[in-house]
Amino acid sequence: MAEMGDRNVNKITTIQQAIASCFGAIITSFFVAPLDVVKIRLQAQSNPFSKGKCFVYSNGLMDHICICENGDSKAWYKKPGHFKGTLDAFVKIVQIEGIKSLWSGLAPTLIMALPTTVVYFTCYDQLSEALKSRLGRDDDHIPVLAGSLSRLGCVTLVSPLELLRTRMQSRPLSYQQLHLCVRSEVARHGWLALWRGWSSTVLRDVPFSAIYWYNYERFKKMMCKKVGAHESTFFIAFTSGAASGSIAAIITLPFDVVKTHRQTELWERETLKIPQRRSTSVWAVLRRIVAENGVAGLFAGLVPRLVKVAPACAIMISTYEYGKTFFRHLNERKNQQP
Repeated sequence: MAEMGDRNVNKITTIQQAIASCFGAIITSFFVAPLDVVKIRLQAQSNPFSKGKCFVYSNGLMDHICICENGDSKAWYKKPGHFKGTLDAFVKIVQIEGIKSLWSGLAPTLIMALPTTVVYFTCYDQLSEALKSRLGRDDDHIPVLAGSLSRLGCVTLVSPLELLRTRMQSRPLSYQQLHLCVRSEVARHGWLALWRGWSSTVLRDVPFSAIYWYNYERFKKMMCKKVGAHESTFFIAFTSGAASGSIAAIITLPFDVVKTHRQTELWERETLKIPQRRSTSVWAVLRRIVAENGVAGLFAGLVPRLVKVAPACAIMISTYEYGKTFFRHLNERKNQQP
């Protein structure tokens, strides 16, 4: 079973893996984005966003900070409406604003999500192959190592880009002004300033990735063995992705809560020019959350996170596996031609 899967990976090129992951990221973003749009609109209704405040927008693959504009802004997250709940919000947004409104804010997320997802999934497959040649094809540590290393690389690559994009969102900046802003930031705090927030992202995303890939590979093998399949089907990949994504989301939720607190505190302080009154280090935020809300505070938002992460993981991995299967069969047909 394991050997069959390994040969399948070898029959597609790196470019084809990248195309398959890109396709998966687009499909996932399209299906998951409405969940976050509705959540943010409900949040803005109960607690309106003031100028300079920020919130986290996520498409299930990655998230980013959105800085709120001035009070008379007609931005998508400030549109008027009275919603009684999630389903009511879905229906009213579609009826009053049109179905396109469910994908408001998707474009900037895709700009970051597509390259990150392509690098992440392609690196995972490539690292898995390299580790299998060294550790053996059935070593259970391979998904953990490959998942952790590929996610660590992506987080490190994207952190400066995320910081620059958020800086551009906070106020209108030309590329020349942005360049000067970055130079002054580096001059004051050094090059590591471009990776501010990196540690809290790593603490959440690297364990998530390790747990996710370990469970995904195990569930996939178990289900293939149970149904007698030689390779993963769309249903097997979808089910395994949803289950492993849910487990990883629950275990890493405290770090997700810390990351959200740390991100929003950092950007509100920088945007509103509020002097720093308390530490924003990962462990300081962790202790503060526990002191103010108890241990339960570290698991705040569990249901919304599961509602978003489980389908995102399921859709992404199943479309990615389907894409790889498509290219594999395409290559086989080409090789069989005289």
